[in-house]
Amino acid sequence: MTENLKTLSDEGVSIWLDDVSRERLRSGNLEQLVRDKHVVGVTSNPTIFANALSKGDAYDAQLRELAVRGVGVDEASRAITTYDIRWACDVLRPVYDRTDRVDGRVSIEVDPRLARATEATIAEAKALWWTVDRPNLLIKIPATLEGLPAITSVLAEGISVNVTLIFSVQRYGEVIDAYFAGLEQALAKGLDISGIESVASFFVSRVDTEADKRLEKLGRPELKGRAGVANAQLAHELYDQKFSSERWKALEAAGARPQRPLWASTGVKDPSLPDTLYVTELVAPGTVNTMPEATLDAAADHAVIHGATIVGAETYAAAHAVFSELKDAGVDYDDVVRVLEDEGVEKFETSWNQLLETLKGELEAKA
Repeated sequence: MTENLKTLSDEGVSIWLDDVSRERLRSGNLEQLVRDKHVVGVTSNPTIFANALSKGDAYDAQLRELAVRGVGVDEASRAITTYDIRWACDVLRPVYDRTDRVDGRVSIEVDPRLARATEATIAEAKALWWTVDRPNLLIKIPATLEGLPAITSVLAEGISVNVTLIFSVQRYGEVIDAYFAGLEQALAKGLDISGIESVASFFVSRVDTEADKRLEKLGRPELKGRAGVANAQLAHELYDQKFSSERWKALEAAGARPQRPLWASTGVKDPSLPDTLYVTELVAPGTVNTMPEATLDAAADHAVIHGATIVGAETYAAAHAVFSELKDAGVDYDDVVRVLEDEGVEKFETSWNQLLETLKGELEAKA
């Protein structure tokens, strides 16, 4: 049942799990997924942590200790989440070493309430980097306008970054430029930029969700389920262009590694679509696909991988044609991605507030 995942991995796609929890760690499940299902990385977000904390008793002992110490809710949230991430980093450390620091990465997100605050994001990213204190950590920073200079500044300090909540191709170009600028500044400081890793998390299924809702209202259901994949394919076209530029070649000569495209939000939301759609249609070497466990299991069971499906000019031309059809149908792409970014920030902030509220109740109960 894992032959499909092996084939995907052999095609150069790094398989990451979009989930982490104390129970998954203490049961050895993460180690099992690394061993048996070709998982070579882990991503997390506020929603994942909120869900993890609401289930089972895995956090009870630490919660009791935090309550006895009289630790506040914000500090408790960081203590709990960084504990899990540090543990996951240790589990993935052999992969990190085996892949020469490329994979074996674990991501933790800055407080989503800071998504529109540049300086606070920078300070939070540094604090998380120091607290977790593992070389295979990635700090997740959202690709808001305010996040872009934070990305550059944090990279310039030698901190590896997972840029999250990317929806538009234009913003993705700005993210790549922020990556280049951060490496250039790090190089100017005399840092070894070969140790700085970054991925750019381009969200897929949410684009379909928003575009398809509009297509239904416009009476064009035959175009549903096409925007997400086409948008990711156009992002890969931009990746090809940017990472063949003279600016990149100069950084590469100094030891830099490419900022890999990461396909995020790969769980299919529309049950009428194949549940492995965002796996089988986004196969390209040097990319990452981070999957919720249900998608990972579905891919292991029945994904059909027939080599790369992002194959250059032909793929990109077809993707442009999809967006021409969507535009002609009345779908406003710029508005779609604007709505998705605003909703993405809001959803993660809501999840974080739910996490804090749950923690508050747990701390009070155990005090």
